[in-house]
Amino acid sequence: MAITVYGAGAIGGTTGAALARAGHDVLLVDSAAAHVEAINAQGITIERRDGVTTTRVPAVTPDRLGRDLALVLLAVKSHHTAEVLRDLAPRLAPGGVVVSLQNGLSEEQIAASVGVQRTIGCLVNWAADWVAPGRILHGGHGAFVLGELDGRITPRVRELAALLSAVEETPVTDNIWGYKWAKLIYGALLFATALVDAHVYEVVERSPGVKDALVSIVGEGIAVADKAGVRVLPFDEFDPAWYRAALAGDTAARDRAMAAIAAHYRQHTKTKTGIWRDLAVRRRKTEVDGQLGMLARKGEALGVATPLTRRLAELIRDLEDGRRQMDWSNLDPLVTLVHKETRP
Repeated sequence: MAITVYGAGAIGGTTGAALARAGHDVLLVDSAAAHVEAINAQGITIERRDGVTTTRVPAVTPDRLGRDLALVLLAVKSHHTAEVLRDLAPRLAPGGVVVSLQNGLSEEQIAASVGVQRTIGCLVNWAADWVAPGRILHGGHGAFVLGELDGRITPRVRELAALLSAVEETPVTDNIWGYKWAKLIYGALLFATALVDAHVYEVVERSPGVKDALVSIVGEGIAVADKAGVRVLPFDEFDPAWYRAALAGDTAARDRAMAAIAAHYRQHTKTKTGIWRDLAVRRRKTEVDGQLGMLARKGEALGVATPLTRRLAELIRDLEDGRRQMDWSNLDPLVTLVHKETRP
């Protein structure tokens, strides 16, 4: 089966390279012409802690993409999903499938565009960074979980999981939404760590006040998911049970949750988030609307207040637009808001 990886940046490029090395027929698609040119000229290079590999794989810009696409692995930023789908949907084969390798709940948009039966969800928690045209840094291993949106364990999802295991071990789940919401909720915490030019582990270990703020941000997301009827699942360094206990006043659970994140990032090559990189290095818009904005909109629709999530989104937009710079003081509004809400 021909595999189209649409979005050949950190996640898509690493995925496409691994599949090509495993002998699959892969085409990379990316809007960055310089990246496409570098890949076609020299191959795509993945830098890992245990070595560097360069893989020959064809790449095109979206205007050169063909039709009758059987399998598309979608790896663009969540705020580009709607635009990409307008071009991509007519190019799918009648039985073509789109697998979302994205953060947020992009599967909802994909299903609305191409149909639920042609959409498969995926949790991605392994790390990578785009370094330069044709070069990607693999930042560390993590969860990679695949699932049908309706929870069925189908032959095709098993086959796709076996295929994707060339990238990272890929189990199949009957609750992909539980994983997608979990990553969305945990991602909100990671946005907060990008307010500062510091390693993630430094932020989550900063102070009791910062820890309380981070836990409360997660708590808002969990409350929204609960109201939506989603059973949020644990993965890697995130377990919703720790945060539920912390929100009930268990400081040991709070510290355990933060320690798990710190340990995870200390063992990775990538010790800062892609959000931080978008802001500090690439100077481009983050996925704030597709993640924090999504949570806030879901909360509003369900009648769940999300003041911390909304304030965090404002702070990120300030950084995007140059109204503030990365600094530890950027965490103060969140800490103050938590203390204000919890004060008797």
